[in-house]
Amino acid sequence: MGQLRIRSALVTGANRGIGLGFVQHLLALPNPPEVVFAACRDPKGQRAQELQKLASKHRNLVIVPLEVTDPASIKAAAASVGEHLKGSGLNLLINNAGIVRETTLDNETLKDMSEVYTTNTVAPLLLSQAFLPLLKKAAKGSPGLGLSCSKAAIVNISSSAGSIKEVLLWEFAQCIAYRCSKAALNMLTRCLSMGYREHGILCIALHPGWVQTDMGNSVGDKAPLTVDASVGGMLKLLSSLSEKDTGSFLDWEGNVLAW
Repeated sequence: MGQLRIRSALVTGANRGIGLGFVQHLLALPNPPEVVFAACRDPKGQRAQELQKLASKHRNLVIVPLEVTDPASIKAAAASVGEHLKGSGLNLLINNAGIVRETTLDNETLKDMSEVYTTNTVAPLLLSQAFLPLLKKAAKGSPGLGLSCSKAAIVNISSSAGSIKEVLLWEFAQCIAYRCSKAALNMLTRCLSMGYREHGILCIALHPGWVQTDMGNSVGDKAPLTVDASVGGMLKLLSSLSEKDTGSFLDWEGNVLAW
């Protein structure tokens, strides 16, 4: 299994947790991308300090302001990334930004359901639409047949909590809106894989594991998996994916998960 080799990548929710981990690992690859776009809501804010430090050390890291629930912000981010790429395409879009609310069947609200669904499900769709021209350009400019992440790919960070068959960790947290949004994200991934196959774009839903992040530690006991282990596993997996994998729901170790 070789290393992931790509010219460009964009990660949403890149200022902390798994998103920041993706940025760090991409920059540390033996053959790092020519440009890594790290997108977050407030690039100059307190929560983006680690990202700012990385940008001061890596000329190939570009921080992009992005509010994933705002169509105007998405449009502006796509335009900015297109300008930076100067005619080349975007190989990898990692839709990582997400939120969770500790709700139950008894206290779930319209507001919570709407906000979580908009961030976790609608935003990846809008981002995929906005960056489709750049992904198509990358696919068209890559040699070889078939699909791969080195060519062009959309990676949706999902969760085993969205598995309708398993309904994992119910005893820890019901998180109704989160579960529903991730189940819907899995269906979106299948739809993207069917619609974008003809453009040479691989689409995958990944469960990163129960990871030691602010989100991961907010439900139940301390999460067992480090960000490094999760992201390292996912990038290793991405390097091996091919046409047969598009539209799948896998975990960070490559195991197939139940819908």
